[in-house]
Amino acid sequence: MSALLVSDPEPSPRPAPDDHHDRTVLGHRVHVAHRPGAPGRLPLVLVNGIGASLELFDPLVEALDPERPVVRFDVPGIGGSPLPWVPLPMAGLAMLVRGLLDDLGYGKADILGLSWGGGIAQQFALQHPDRTARLALVSTGTGAMMVPARLTVLAKMLTPRRYNDQSYRREAGAEIYQGESQAAVDAVFSRVHPVMFRAYLFQLMALMSWTSLPVLPFIGAPTLVLAGRRDPVIPVVNAHVMGALIPRGTVHLHEGGHLGLLTRPDELGRVVEEFLDA
Repeated sequence: MSALLVSDPEPSPRPAPDDHHDRTVLGHRVHVAHRPGAPGRLPLVLVNGIGASLELFDPLVEALDPERPVVRFDVPGIGGSPLPWVPLPMAGLAMLVRGLLDDLGYGKADILGLSWGGGIAQQFALQHPDRTARLALVSTGTGAMMVPARLTVLAKMLTPRRYNDQSYRREAGAEIYQGESQAAVDAVFSRVHPVMFRAYLFQLMALMSWTSLPVLPFIGAPTLVLAGRRDPVIPVVNAHVMGALIPRGTVHLHEGGHLGLLTRPDELGRVVEEFLDA
């Protein structure tokens, strides 16, 4: 009696790992991580919070569909990108994102901005609506014209010490990162680079000289506004304001704090995936 041999199905091919390299974009040397994903799919560009190098997004990238192309980069002065001679405004940083997409051969992209990076994401959608497919604004606000955090929280956000001093981060984090466990915050920050004060100052200057509030109704892209109910850095009322003013805006609230997308990547990564694939 012959036996019927059934072979196991071949495993799906693993996605190519991120390609970390430097590129010259609009005269700036920029450190980039690019996961090519599946051919023909729209890329997701991840724009980081103030002071954070691209490694901060590792937990989210690991939770996303491995076939989704993902582009991350270090803003000039942060991580592997050299400090520019002068501060770059939000409009200039949005042009940098456009130049990076051009250099990588992408015509259109989904854009996700986290915290400070949400300013660049909004500015990009306003400057380059033809290049913006979908927009995800995470733990972010409208810049100089927004409902601010408490003064004690703002004072702790004016310095990069939490990137360079673990003991200070744990002390300040008790107020800044409410809604997140200390272990989860430590795990996120263990990935990132130290930050120069001048580079951090340049980013603060870009934010304090910019607002999107009067022009939010001109953002035409479908927009997800993702915010934590316990976020003391960006009070949750800002999410409601943005969701109301962006014509195609949807607000999704979670029970965490400012870093919820990175400390709960499986839960909130699914929210982002469903929005991008809608």
